[in-house]
Amino acid sequence: MVRIERIQHGHRLHAQSRALRSAVLLEPIGYDFARFDREYPGYETSFVHFAAIVDHPTGERVIGTACLLPEEGGRGKLMQMAVDPQRQGEQIGRKLVIAVEQHAFGSLGMTELYCHAQIPAAGFYERLGWSPVGDVFAEAGIDHRKMALSAG
Repeated sequence: MVRIERIQHGHRLHAQSRALRSAVLLEPIGYDFARFDREYPGYETSFVHFAAIVDHPTGERVIGTACLLPEEGGRGKLMQMAVDPQRQGEQIGRKLVIAVEQHAFGSLGMTELYCHAQIPAAGFYERLGWSPVGDVFAEAGIDHRKMALSAG
């Protein structure tokens, strides 16, 4: 059974979460965490981290992750969402986004969430009620679309 937990930077599962993000998101585009940390200083410690976790005979295993970056004005940015490629199609990403939404709108009282979705993922967010905003743009050499969701 998959459970979603909010973890903090330095949590015992944070290293697994970071390794998953590196393997799924950064390495395929030639990035590593040294570059990420240079280009986005302070983000890692500012993120509210969410992990999709399963129990495994060798211990807990992170199979999905997402980060929420709180911003000024009641907004938050969903970033660095990744699901283990072997576990995709199991609704893990959906569960992560719902957990982020609940925390952002409920616990933090945010009024809007947004993300920069790679074009193939835009439909995933639309099916969850998010709306496209603006034109397609390049980020890290990949086409993206801003997706947004308002509270209420």
